[in-house]
Amino acid sequence: MKAMIQNHLRIILMVILPVLICPCSVISSVQQPVTNKDSSCKYFKIQVVDRQTGRGVPLVELRTTNNIRYFTDSHGIVAFYEPGLMDMEVFFFIESHGYEFPKDGFGMRGTRLKISPGGSAVIEIDRINIAERLYRVTGQGIYRDSVLTGHPVPLKNPVLNGQVTGQDSVYTCLYRGRLFWMWGDTGRPSYPLGHFATAGAVSDLPGHGGLDPAIGVDLEYYIAEDGFSRPVSPLKEPGMVWLDGLLTVSDKQGRERMVARFARMKSLGEAYEHGLVVFNDATQLFEPLVRSGGIDFLPFPASGHAFSVDVEGRKYYYFAIPFPLTVRMRVRAEWDDVIDPNHYEVLTALEPKKSIGRRAQRLDLGKSETPYRWIPFAQLTGNDASAKTTIIKALKQEKENVHLYDIKSGKKITPHGGTVYFNAYRQRWGAIFVQQFGETSFLGEVWYAEADTPVGPWAYTTKIATHNKYSFYNPKQHPLFDQDGGRILFFEGTYSFTFSGSAENATPRYDYNQIMYRLNVDDPRLALPVAVYQIRDKQDRRDYLLRDGVEKGRKWDFVESIPFYAIEPARAYEGLVGVYVHKITGKNRQTPSLTVKSPNPSARPLFYALPPTDTGKENSSAVSLYEYRHADTEQCLYSIQARLDKKGWFRTEKPLCRVWKAPANILLLDSKARPAAGD
Repeated sequence: MKAMIQNHLRIILMVILPVLICPCSVISSVQQPVTNKDSSCKYFKIQVVDRQTGRGVPLVELRTTNNIRYFTDSHGIVAFYEPGLMDMEVFFFIESHGYEFPKDGFGMRGTRLKISPGGSAVIEIDRINIAERLYRVTGQGIYRDSVLTGHPVPLKNPVLNGQVTGQDSVYTCLYRGRLFWMWGDTGRPSYPLGHFATAGAVSDLPGHGGLDPAIGVDLEYYIAEDGFSRPVSPLKEPGMVWLDGLLTVSDKQGRERMVARFARMKSLGEAYEHGLVVFNDATQLFEPLVRSGGIDFLPFPASGHAFSVDVEGRKYYYFAIPFPLTVRMRVRAEWDDVIDPNHYEVLTALEPKKSIGRRAQRLDLGKSETPYRWIPFAQLTGNDASAKTTIIKALKQEKENVHLYDIKSGKKITPHGGTVYFNAYRQRWGAIFVQQFGETSFLGEVWYAEADTPVGPWAYTTKIATHNKYSFYNPKQHPLFDQDGGRILFFEGTYSFTFSGSAENATPRYDYNQIMYRLNVDDPRLALPVAVYQIRDKQDRRDYLLRDGVEKGRKWDFVESIPFYAIEPARAYEGLVGVYVHKITGKNRQTPSLTVKSPNPSARPLFYALPPTDTGKENSSAVSLYEYRHADTEQCLYSIQARLDKKGWFRTEKPLCRVWKAPANILLLDSKARPAAGD
């Protein structure tokens, strides 16, 4: 009882102390937007805004010459009051991840402001990031400085919600008409250790009682009697409880159920057990559904984020599995399949293990020419539990060869965690992921890539957000927040010094919390090369098509290879040349030929490429594309190879153009996958 009284007194003091300190501020105890127009407030209000949009920029550091550090809140505001520095000019160094303030004549990035109580100033900063930082989603003091200066705020709980000071890695799921949120380890104000059995919250969807995601998210936490966020997946046994792979499925009685994979962790890298949990609406807790003592519960040790896919009229859940990010696991969206690990399918080139009585044939882990295809876990193991460990090891080896390439430098980018969703505006599957071993931070560089199917081909990527010597891991896109038909999307991630920085430089209030970004996929800087497919039909005729042409002609089964990448017509930009298809008559057949000259006034380019004289200095991935003709059939073949070791093929002297080389990795396609209706 004494602890509860002290807790209530602490909450009351948190509400009234700012009023006592600054009588002109109004702190609402009924969770109403705070406004204050009384200029007698002692605080000097500094707002840092994006020069491009005029919107306040969160997480901008203002540092005085004697190293007093301030960080803008989610409105881009700093409430400045410093005895000894009022009513005088003060210089502020200005720095922020992915943003830049211009240098003065001495190379200083900052500005001098005349400080006065009740006064204000606006500072414009240039955004280098493609993505725009919007606000902090979790933690204490999201709008602290706005409240202190009387600036209106959008949240019901602008300074503390559920007594949460920090949260790790978010997962979301649409459940019973509302958005369900869950996080990993959660921090509190009253002690360095919070709880470690998954925090939960719900929010209303935009347009259905929820805020515009460009403004914020009003979270309603599941809380305990003391007001602190309570665990929603507690287990009796010791260990941290982490959930992922969150999804919904109808049970045998037709009720919508929310299911997730759980790991009861001994340490960051060691688990006591894995299994599945299901949400109990009566207790508002996740309860064990399937438990396994080993690490071989599912084909992969983590499930990542689930997203729904239609495959020939049947709904599946695909999983964006981290470390490195790939889409290699799926399950049918049916109760019996979701709760049975043997029914989960993996995309692999491994051969199924055939059982012979009680003895099974030895698994061949050598290289195989077998194409990648979906195989149930049970078939891979031959229903032999003892084979699971070997299979899982082989699947991990397949995943470790996954790389994407920076469109600017051509360097390999190793994905870490992230998400994959279909983008209706781009009509492609988009991935937002964080890079492992980044240059400016070990785990804080965020990238964007696109593919024709959910599993690939993934090839080129571009950086959309940077965090200098700071982590921003496990980024999560929110497809239910998409705006303008998918042209605008939103994603968040965990901002933490862990892995990339140091505790001494941890950002106050922001550290170990979730930050929301906004991305315009129509930005010309996101124009990435797409696959040009080489088609070879049963009559040995070759053709070259982009995804739309393959889809329209129903020629996925005839895809022979991806010889190169190019820019699709809808994303063409200045400096490129159009490449057209021209049908020429050879011996007893017509064969397609590529040309940079329009064959007729109504012809439209198949793709765009760099001019053949382009040096490629700005893009090391760009290479010359040559035309080869067969001496007998006069068929045309296009290759980035300067020499083709095939008899009867002769190369033109000069290259046709410059294209982007296809990464030398496996061909991953899932042509039957479609975005699920209503998702």
